[in-house]
Amino acid sequence: MAAVDGSPISYQAAAWAAGEAALRRRALHILTAALPNRPAPELTATEADLEQSRVHAERVVGEAARVARDAGGDGLAITTEVSFEAVVALLIERSVTAAMLVVGSHGSGGLHRGAPGSITTAVTSHAHCPVAVIHGITAADPVSAARPVLVGVDGTANSAPAVEFAVEEASRRRVDLVALHAFSDIDGPLTLGREMTIESAAAELSEALAGCGERYPDVTVRTMVVADRAVRCLLRESMTAQLLVVGSHGRGGFAGMLLGSTSAALLRAVQVPMIVVRG
Repeated sequence: MAAVDGSPISYQAAAWAAGEAALRRRALHILTAALPNRPAPELTATEADLEQSRVHAERVVGEAARVARDAGGDGLAITTEVSFEAVVALLIERSVTAAMLVVGSHGSGGLHRGAPGSITTAVTSHAHCPVAVIHGITAADPVSAARPVLVGVDGTANSAPAVEFAVEEASRRRVDLVALHAFSDIDGPLTLGREMTIESAAAELSEALAGCGERYPDVTVRTMVVADRAVRCLLRESMTAQLLVVGSHGRGGFAGMLLGSTSAALLRAVQVPMIVVRG
């Protein structure tokens, strides 16, 4: 499912979602919120306002469907929806039955009328399915397509869904998986009372990846253990990846993920598509 608002980044999100749907052999649902512009918040929208908003929203989903069809091919089944519901509640409700929700990192119109990225932050924090956040134009070239999938691992059960999701993505895309465990963060509790070393962090990472080779023998897994800030490490490694996958929260390097400065920095700065996987 892709949420669009008529901004260029939302159309890029629709194109990326189409490619993902084609990889998964699933249908793509595109939706937008037709929230009418009002001269003042306390004024009620007139029938003319609602009709104007509906017409505009139909154009938006129509263009998004065209972009998606170009990206996913004629065999991709696409449906569209225009809703007058509150945006965040709408997307969270739809996420219950979606395999994935794809949004742009920022935009304009009904889906982004709050602070920049506010809708994206709310949805990634509360959606019931994985949320892909698209940050910019993603070049569909052989070099980019050959880049690995990058996953952040924190050594807890909270990152297990992200690891499983990431290795599945790597298998679908026929690329390597890079699993990164950054086990210190000077902005928060370093080790939550534990004595962490490179060796113990490496053991945690091996445990987190246990069984991946048996379930996905076609995926080459490369591991990285770094005593540094998680955000800094992930940003650096994402520059040579095609996709970043993280859990919704964790400890150590990912403490406060999607709740504070760590999530805000990652959502703002990452340039590749980023998928947040909740437990």
